[in-house]
Amino acid sequence: MQAYFWTKTAHLVFVIAWMACVFYLPRILVNLAEVGDAPPVRDRLCLMGRRLYRFGHTMFGLSLVFGLALWLHFDIVGGWLHAKLTLVALMLAHYLVAGRWLKGVGKGRALPSSKALRWFNELPVLLLVFVIWLVLAKPF
Repeated sequence: MQAYFWTKTAHLVFVIAWMACVFYLPRILVNLAEVGDAPPVRDRLCLMGRRLYRFGHTMFGLSLVFGLALWLHFDIVGGWLHAKLTLVALMLAHYLVAGRWLKGVGKGRALPSSKALRWFNELPVLLLVFVIWLVLAKPF
């Protein structure tokens, strides 16, 4: 039982680190959209975004490894898990879109409006609420 708690603890720590990246990367995009013509600020935000994006990939990979260990070794099953994984896949797609936009900025492409990016920034919060509810309630 000790291994289960250590594995779950590691999974949660890496999920929390990844979620910080999921929440902050779109905020960097909002700042990039609003910075205007200030190359030093734009360059700094791009650098921060690239580092955060890379860190987020590492955190997602580690949380995936520990999540797979929980699923396969400790036999965690249920319909709620499939729903949770679907929402996590949507969050990953959201994160990848943000990363594509960040890479596009480095190549001179325009971002969506700051208002659209602010809405984009709120989507993972809603998904996370449902993920937490599924994990705690296990409704099916």
